[in-house]
Amino acid sequence: MAIRRICKYGEKILEKKTRKVNFDELKKELPALLADMFETMDAVGGAGLAANQVGLDLNLAVIKILREDEPALSIVIMNPEIVERSGSMYEEEGCLSFPGLFAKVRRSAKVKVRALNEKGMPIEINAEGLFAKALQHEIDHLDGIVFIDRLPLMSRLKIKPALMKFKAQWKKIDERKMKPDKL
Repeated sequence: MAIRRICKYGEKILEKKTRKVNFDELKKELPALLADMFETMDAVGGAGLAANQVGLDLNLAVIKILREDEPALSIVIMNPEIVERSGSMYEEEGCLSFPGLFAKVRRSAKVKVRALNEKGMPIEINAEGLFAKALQHEIDHLDGIVFIDRLPLMSRLKIKPALMKFKAQWKKIDERKMKPDKL
């Protein structure tokens, strides 16, 4: 297992739709890759991480939702698609590719997602609340969409100066080189 560098805003791989995963071609490398992705996400306190955020052109993401009085909900999704949406929520959201930047984003309150799991088996997920938000956020990443793309034009214009300031700082961040107490 290893912590991987997280791609930051402005890197081209975050703007590109990822390629579908062929499970049979990836299954030998998948356990190590997933372990790295979960370790990287945990090290920086994230709720989800898409493969393109660690520089891989794969339609694959991991999600881990911490829950009170229950074990964490950890899930792997490959080639996911949202097949149903309902309701609406407007909540603050952040992203590991935009460290320290948060903005309110409108998302569906409930989603139904079809995907493959880490064993290559088809799964269907019905999610709401934080879990639904995390699924939508990671699936957006896999489609080359970052959370600020979901903001209204005026909000995007307002955060542009902060983005430019942060962008220079983000270029210097490499999670692989950080000491555990700095993560």
